[in-house]
Parts: sequence; structure tokens; C-alpha cells
Amino acid sequence: MLLENKRIVLGITSAFYAIEKTIPQIEKMIAEGADIIPVMSFNCYNNSQEFIKKIENITGKQIIHTIEEAEPIGHRVPTDIMAIVPCTGNTIGKLANGIIDTPVLVAAKTNLKSENNIVIGIATNDGLSIQAENIGKLLKQKNIFFIPFRQDNPITKPSSLLFSSVYIRETIAKALEGEQIQPMLV
Repeated sequence: MLLENKRIVLGITSAFYAIEKTIPQIEKMIAEGADIIPVMSFNCYNNSQEFIKKIENITGKQIIHTIEEAEPIGHRVPTDIMAIVPCTGNTIGKLANGIIDTPVLVAAKTNLKSENNIVIGIATNDGLSIQAENIGKLLKQKNIFFIPFRQDNPITKPSSLLFSSVYIRETIAKALEGEQIQPMLV
């Protein structure tokens, strides 16, 4: 079991088209014995009642959706690792530039401060344009790991990048060991 007895903070941002791909992997992690603490960005929490119910039912926990609730996660509430899946371009840009203004980013900051690793599942329409620089910054940063990703639709959305959901669990397991899963580009 890859993630048995691991406490994982799961940050969820508003790439709504990618959340559905994440839910089966959450179920698998819990079936393996992982303890999932769900945290949502403001926009995601305010616009996704269907996903909130699904995730709360699967995890058996209420979703953390305020900065005050997120602040102790990774510090006073010990965790093993954090995964931000899906991670929008907005969240990538803020994380890369030290802007901490959402529950997900506060939990990420606290986990990094506690020297926990962060796993990023890219889901952005501008990954190969305006967000490319920020992705590059995070690729070089200590304690940041990426779920393998690819161009989402190179014909109609040539700058769009999306994580491959089948690698979520394996990426988290490798990141717990301090290793980036390879290949990163699929």
C-alpha cells in the first residue's frame, strides 16, 4: 500500500474540469489507508457544491475553506505531505511568487515551513504562455514535486497543461521519499 498511514493535505483549486478526474484517486488513497485533509480555495468552495459533497463523503471530513482553518495544517496539525490537485495557473503564480491569500496557499506555506513536500497537479490553460515562468520557478524550488503532465489539447488550446490523474498516488509516494517521479512530461 503506497500511502498507508500517511496524512495528506489535499488542496483543491477551481479547475473544475479536472476535479472529477481527481475523485477516483482520492477514493484509492483512502482505500489504501491514507488520511486525507481536504482544503479548498475560496472560488472553488463557493462554486462547487456537487464536488464538496462528494469529497466530504469520501474523506469523512468537512472541507477546510477559510484561512483561519487552514493555518494550523502542517504545523499544529501534523501532516506528511500536501498535494494541490488540481492546481490552477492562478495558484501556481501565487505560490511561485510568495502570495499567500487563499486557504490552499496558507496550508502550502505552513507545510513548506514544516519542511513537508508539496505535490502539484497542473491544470491551467496558460501553462505554456504566461504561467511558464512560474512553473519554471516551482520546478527549481526545494520540496516541490509535479504530477506528470501534458498538453491538454494542443490543437484548440496550445498553451494548456493538465496533470495525468493516474499518477497522483505514485507521485505522492515518490515525493514522500524526496524524489520526482519520471517522466514528468507524458
